Amino acid sequence: MNFTGIIVGLATFLIIGVFHPIVIKAEYYLGTKCWWMFLVAGILFCALSLWVNSFVISTTLGVTAFSSFWSILELFEQKKRVQRGWFPEGPGHKSLR
Repeated sequence: MNFTGIIVGLATFLIIGVFHPIVIKAEYYLGTKCWWMFLVAGILFCALSLWVNSFVISTTLGVTAFSSFWSILELFEQKKRVQRGWFPEGPGHKSLR
């Protein structure tokens, strides 16, 4: 039996689950001005995934990289959700006024 797919699927599920609250907290405390942090993290995880020989670890790093890239979009979507009143406005918004 080959558990590689199950391991990668579980890792992907957990990575997406971890990034969801990270985006919410980042937008709450820093606003959208922290988008570049997700970009840098994505680039670093992409580079790491190219250098790792293990298929499972390389794939997991790639998933983390593109979850970081996707988080940039979600950061701006979270800002819209805050403006609609779906989430509380945090101190990251105070500096923007």
